[in-house]
Amino acid sequence: MLTKTQIEAAAAALDQAEKTREQIGLLTLQHPDMTMDDAYGVQAAWVNKKIADGRKVIGWKIGLTSKAMQYALNINIPDSGVLFDNMVFEDGATVPKDRFIQPRIEAEIAFVMKKALKGPNVTVFDVLNATDYVTPALEILDTRIVRVDPQTKKARTVVDTISDNAANAGIVTGGRAMKPDAIDMRWMGAIVTRNSEVEETGLGAGVLNQPARGIAWLANRLAQYGEEGIEAGQIVLAGSFIRPIEARHGDTIFADFGPYGSVGLYFE
Repeated sequence: MLTKTQIEAAAAALDQAEKTREQIGLLTLQHPDMTMDDAYGVQAAWVNKKIADGRKVIGWKIGLTSKAMQYALNINIPDSGVLFDNMVFEDGATVPKDRFIQPRIEAEIAFVMKKALKGPNVTVFDVLNATDYVTPALEILDTRIVRVDPQTKKARTVVDTISDNAANAGIVTGGRAMKPDAIDMRWMGAIVTRNSEVEETGLGAGVLNQPARGIAWLANRLAQYGEEGIEAGQIVLAGSFIRPIEARHGDTIFADFGPYGSVGLYFE
């Protein structure tokens, strides 16, 4: 287990990396015995620092919900991060070129909650009953920690990613707002293009076979760590059903959700 001083130092380093757009090295190289609990401790310390600096929590993101991503990182559970007010972009917005370090895009379903969800024992049906509406969304990922250490060639692990607020950086919602019982979210999918070329396609079933299942997992995990849970009015990104798409300078990323609308961004 990391000490409180080590956790706070890691959180401060991540905060500085985000502000300067200069990545830090792998925390798992600096602390080889670092655990997932340590990682959530670093994330919580960073979240508290952001709140102290005036940021407002608006929701959560869930990551690593697809089997492909879990196999890649040799884990069998999702991870989660916190959404802040300064992460929100309008549909069709231009992302300034100096905003992120190495942005990537994922297509997701966003849940907007009308009731609080507090674990343990939250079920998919509890999630559906607590949801006001769902909508198409894009998540912007960024990495304040290097993806691969240049000397050892060691790749970051899920512990590094969780510490880095689950690589969370931005969110944009668009398309239609729909009641969760009006659609089968397993069949809600998107064709995602970069500069009019199809890069990825996917369906909501890729997210734990039911996107609401990830929301239930999050509420129960928060209870496990003694946190309050998901609040009414918060946004929760259920997890991506595509592989991340690199967003380069000059790229337009557009996700066509068919009858559910579309959502897109331009990267300056």
